[in-house]
Amino acid sequence: MKILIAEDDLNIRMGLKDLLEMEGYDCIEAADGEQAWALYNEQIAGRPGPALVLLDIMMPKLDGYAVCRRIRQQDQQLPVIFITARSEEIDQVLGLELGADDYIKKPFGSREVIARIRAVARRCLAHAASEPEQGSFQMADLQVYPDELRAERNGHKIDLSLRDLRILQLLHRNRGKVLSRDTLFDECWGRQYLPSSRTLDQHISKLRKAVERDAQAPEIIITVHGIGYRFDG
Repeated sequence: MKILIAEDDLNIRMGLKDLLEMEGYDCIEAADGEQAWALYNEQIAGRPGPALVLLDIMMPKLDGYAVCRRIRQQDQQLPVIFITARSEEIDQVLGLELGADDYIKKPFGSREVIARIRAVARRCLAHAASEPEQGSFQMADLQVYPDELRAERNGHKIDLSLRDLRILQLLHRNRGKVLSRDTLFDECWGRQYLPSSRTLDQHISKLRKAVERDAQAPEIIITVHGIGYRFDG
C-alpha cells in the first residue's frame, strides 16, 4: 500500500516515512505542494497510485488545501489526511468541505499516526475484501482478518501492522514449507530493501509476542535454524 507524504519540514517528513515504512507501507515524499501534485499525477499514471495522501496544510508553492482540491477533482474516494499545526475551527470546517477524511495535529505521537493510518488502511482493505487473498484464515487457534488488519483468539482482538499481515499471509500460503530469510525480506519488505538479520529477528520476536499463545514455544512462526521460518498448519 502506497502513501504520499507531503510535508515541507524535513524532520517531520522523514519521521513519518520511517514510522510508516516500519509498518509496511511504501512511501513517496514531497517537500512542497507543487511536488506533491506532480508526484500524485505521476503515480496514478503509472498505477497503482497512492492509497492515501498525508497533506501538510501550510506548504510552499501550493498549500494543502489547493492540493486537496485538485485531487478531489480527479478522485472523490482517495483518503486524504491533513497534517496541521492549526487548531481553529474554521480551518477544520474548510478541510472537511474540501473532502479531507481526517486531521493529524502537530505535535503528534507515533501511536496516534499509526492508529489513524490503520483505520484508513482497514477501509481500503475492506473494499478489496472480495479478493481471495483478503479472506480470513486460521493459524493454529488464531483467526486472521486481513481486511481488518486484526487477528483474534478466544474473543481477544490483536491489532496487526500491514507488514505483520504480509508475514502471516505468506506463512499461511506456504504452510509446511520452510521460508528462507531472503524470501521473507523480498515478499514482506520489498526487493529493494537491504536485508538485516537483526531487523527480521526483532520483527518476528515482536510479532510472536502478539500472536502466539506462548512466544517461547511458538506454534505459528516456527524457527528453522540456519534457514528461516515455517508454519506447519
